[in-house]
Amino acid sequence: MGHPTYRPGARRVNARHPLDSWEARRVEWFVFWTIYLGLGAACTLAELIRPAHKVRYRKALVMDVIACLVAQFAVFEVAEWVTGPVGDAARQSPIVLATWLPFRIAAYYLAADFGSYWMHRLMHTRYAWRIHRWHHSPEQLYWLAGVRTTVPQQILFNLPYVLALPLLADTPQWFAMAALVENVARNHWMHMNVAWRSNWLERVFVTPRYHHIHHSADAALHDGNYGSLFSIWDRLFGTYIDPGTTTPKKFGTGEPKRDPVLLMLGV
Repeated sequence: MGHPTYRPGARRVNARHPLDSWEARRVEWFVFWTIYLGLGAACTLAELIRPAHKVRYRKALVMDVIACLVAQFAVFEVAEWVTGPVGDAARQSPIVLATWLPFRIAAYYLAADFGSYWMHRLMHTRYAWRIHRWHHSPEQLYWLAGVRTTVPQQILFNLPYVLALPLLADTPQWFAMAALVENVARNHWMHMNVAWRSNWLERVFVTPRYHHIHHSADAALHDGNYGSLFSIWDRLFGTYIDPGTTTPKKFGTGEPKRDPVLLMLGV
């Protein structure tokens, strides 16, 4: 997971009409979970039709559902509370605001994903691995396996995105919904268990088999394919591992098992 969090209603504050705000938040939560579970159902169907490897869903589902709820109702809340003021303090440039919106959106994703790539590499150093180990703990890799995140990990991953937020100033309302769908779909997509050879797409974008290498239990393969959206950073900075010639045999940290509560806390 190398992208920002989405917390419905986070920036919809209306002190004069608290009931209206509550109703708006309920609608946003309903929309969010409809999209989240709807895309998850589509991913599950694709996994059952054309799986890349065998997955024992029953073995993984309980822990991943717990991790998902903890992430949505605790981790993301805290991470946004910490990083939100950083985005609010970022200054907007008149030159940027005068730039054509599609260029600004493209620049936002390029800048944020570039920062995310380096944050991800930082988490694989001995100084920060403990806060990222929880994300690599699933031994059954499928669309919901990417929800495991700790508070410090999410704070670091949020930073590049909130720093790039001035590029999205004055975007139309539809973009918030589009960003929500992209946010959810990307995390599902990266971890989805599908057998799909996609060499042409991987020249630019991260695909499931591309990211699965990074989740290999082989520690040597952790040090590669750090990209979240674009694969170009791995190619530029020497961390590209070709999914056409490398297939992970097992998933997980490759380390002795640890207490999941401690892993979730990043200690």
